[in-house]
Amino acid sequence: MAPAEVITTISPTTNKSILTRHGLSSQEILQLGTTAQAAFKSYRKSHSSLESRQKIISAALKLLLEKQDVLATELTEQMGRPIAYTAKEITTAVKRAEYLNTISTEVLDRDATVPGEAEQGFKRYITRRDPLGVVLVIFAWNYPYLILVNSLIPALLAGCSVILKPSPQTPTIVEHIVDIFSQAGLPKDVIQYLHCGNPLDLKPLILSEDVNHICFTGSVAAGIAIQTLAASRVSCSVGLELGGKDPAYVRNDVDVAWAAEEIVDGAIFNSGQSCCAIERVYVHEKIYESFIQEAKKVLAGYRVGDPADKDTQIGPVVSKRAVDAIRQQVSDAISQGAKDETPKVESFTSPTGPKEGNWVPPTLLTNVTHNMSVMRDETFGPIIPVQKVSSDEEAISLLNDSQFGLTASIWTKDTARGEELCGLVEAGTVFVNRADYPSPDLAWTGWKDSGKGVTLSRYGFEQFVKVKSYHVKEYPK
Repeated sequence: MAPAEVITTISPTTNKSILTRHGLSSQEILQLGTTAQAAFKSYRKSHSSLESRQKIISAALKLLLEKQDVLATELTEQMGRPIAYTAKEITTAVKRAEYLNTISTEVLDRDATVPGEAEQGFKRYITRRDPLGVVLVIFAWNYPYLILVNSLIPALLAGCSVILKPSPQTPTIVEHIVDIFSQAGLPKDVIQYLHCGNPLDLKPLILSEDVNHICFTGSVAAGIAIQTLAASRVSCSVGLELGGKDPAYVRNDVDVAWAAEEIVDGAIFNSGQSCCAIERVYVHEKIYESFIQEAKKVLAGYRVGDPADKDTQIGPVVSKRAVDAIRQQVSDAISQGAKDETPKVESFTSPTGPKEGNWVPPTLLTNVTHNMSVMRDETFGPIIPVQKVSSDEEAISLLNDSQFGLTASIWTKDTARGEELCGLVEAGTVFVNRADYPSPDLAWTGWKDSGKGVTLSRYGFEQFVKVKSYHVKEYPK
C-alpha cells in the first residue's frame, strides 16, 4: 500500500512549515462516499422537518461566533491576512449563514402553484424540497469561511450530507466545522472531510455513484478538469466559481479623491486575493491624471507588514509561486510600455516580519493596454493597472473584452446612467459605486469562464434540491 500523502501548510509570512496533515488512500476516499450516503439517508429521516435543521444551523452559528478570535488567529497564520481583518470574515460568514437560514422556510418549505385554470377533479403543484443527496465541497483558502457557508449552509438546510475538501493552505477550518456542528446536534458523518493536495486526487469519489453534486471554487483549469470527470455521470451535477478579472470604470463626473480611495481598497484589500477584487481600472481621460495622483496619495498611506501586527493593512501574498506570477505580470507590462507609478518605497512601512515572507507591495501601473497579461489574466495580487478611455462606449467595450465575467463596477454620480451601463456589462454581479461585496440576498454567479451555477440568495438553494411535480386525480366515486 502506498504511504499516505503528507500535506504541508507553508506560512506566507515566513515560508516555513506550520502544519501537516495526512491524506487518504483511494479506498478510504471511496469509503467517505459510502458513509456519506448512509448519513444522508439517516439525516433525511431523523431531521425530516426543515425546522429541526434550522435549529442545528442556528446553534452551530452561535458556537462559530464564540470561537471567532481563535479562528481569526489561525486565518492570519495560515493565509496571511492581517489580524485586524480576519475576525470580520467570521462575523460576515455568520451573518450570511443566518440570512440563508432565515429565508430557507420560504424557499424550501412552500409548494409552487401551477399557473393557469384549475382542472376540476385534479390537483397539480411543484415542490423543491427533496434533498439531492451527497455534496462534495472543494473550496479555496482566500476567504475560506465565506466560501464554505455559501454551499454548506443551504446543503444542510436542504437535507444533504456533505464532504469537505479544504485548501492545504487552511486545513484546520474543516476540523473546526465538524466539531462545531457536532456540538450543535448534527448527526455523525453528515459532515465529513478529507485533506489532499490536488483536487483531482478525488477522482475515485467523483466517479463513484455516491456523490450527487460538486461545488468547486478554484482555478479555471482545475474547474474544467473536475467538470470533465463528473461529465461521465448523469447523476452528478457541478457548480463552479472560477475567479475573475473584475473591471471598474470611473466616469468623469465623480469626486476623484473619493473614487480613488474606494477603488484602491477594492483592488488591494486582502492583498488583492479575492475573486471579486478590482483587477483592472478604466478612467475617463478628463480625470485620468487627477485620478492617478489621488490613487498615489491613497497608496502612500497603506502599511504593508507582518500580518500579526494589528496596525498592518496589507500582509503577504499566499506563496512564492504567487509572488513570481505577480512580478511576471508587472515586468511584462513594463516591458511593453507600462509605467510603474507606485509611490516610493519609503511611503510604505517595511514588513516587520521575516524577510523570507511573500511581500508584494501594492503597485500602480499606468499606460497599460489590453495586449498586456496584467489586463487579461487573473492576477490575484495587489496590482492596480489603470487605462485611459474616452467614452462610455469605449469603456464598456473594454470591460467586456475578457474571458471572465464575475463582477464589474461603474463609478458615477449619475446612478441611473450607471445602472444603464451595468445592463451592457457581461458579468454575473454588477455594482454602481461599490465593489468587492457579495451580498447574501443577491445571486452569486459567474458568466463566461468565471463559472456556472448560483450560490447565495434564494437561487442558491436550487442546486441542492430536486424538483418534483405532483399530478393528483381524485379517485372516481
